[in-house]
Amino acid sequence: MRSPRALIPLLSVCAAAAVVTAAATGASIEGLPGGGGPAHADGAAPRPAAVTINAVSWNVCGGSDCPTGTAPAKLTKEIVQRMRETEVGGRTVRPNAALLQEVCEGQVRSFKTSLPRWSWAFAPGDGTCAAGQGRAGVAIGTDAPLTAQRQVKLPASDGVSRIALCGEVPSWTTRVCVTQFSAAESGQWRRKEAGALATLAGTDRVLVGGDLADVPESTALDPLYAAYDECDQTGASRAGANTRQNWQGTALDKTDYLFIGKSAAVSCSVPAAPVKTSDHRPLSAVVRYQ
Repeated sequence: MRSPRALIPLLSVCAAAAVVTAAATGASIEGLPGGGGPAHADGAAPRPAAVTINAVSWNVCGGSDCPTGTAPAKLTKEIVQRMRETEVGGRTVRPNAALLQEVCEGQVRSFKTSLPRWSWAFAPGDGTCAAGQGRAGVAIGTDAPLTAQRQVKLPASDGVSRIALCGEVPSWTTRVCVTQFSAAESGQWRRKEAGALATLAGTDRVLVGGDLADVPESTALDPLYAAYDECDQTGASRAGANTRQNWQGTALDKTDYLFIGKSAAVSCSVPAAPVKTSDHRPLSAVVRYQ
């Protein structure tokens, strides 16, 4: 569990702060005007109001070869419960942002009914889901309007499609992005993808999450650690709680991440108990941008 980085009353549930000042890294991305840069407003602008974001990043493993892949309704119920209530720093909080990977298109349709106040964006990937749930992909959910939604192809090896999904939450003055990398690709490709993701997310207020299929110490993730802090790191150490499980529920290593600004104060948690519906444990955080 990540301890608060600043002396803000984080343990009163709604506390943590972030201002992103990092320079974007990587090359310009097709379809993104200007190749990234500040997430909001060209030139001087009034200082945005402070906002607290209770975020969950989770590879829910909704594909047909997943633990509950043949019972998507059961997984849908589990995801919705997690989005209504999660634990951070020993306290129960109500998330207002979800970054999901390997989630089924049909499940996202269900979320729109179960959580009618939320806004949703979905980008399909290569996986398929059972019981008419469509394709598996990545999704962003926020309980405030999500605008300027875009899907961008990241650099990837031949025959592979790697997608990042981003959107803007104007009331938070924050850009939110989600993606998923693959362990089947080389570290060199993952580094290119990480650099392109940092360029896409840009600077100022950002929330960037996903299953990046690599451990924190990997040089493939250097572009993201250079641009941002990860919610579960402490100081210069990249170590964090393990999120990927084996079939017995034993946590093996950390491959799931939530990146924020370097000046952020944040509390971050991963469940100590196994999660039966997925091969990954969710990463939950309270972040306050000032």
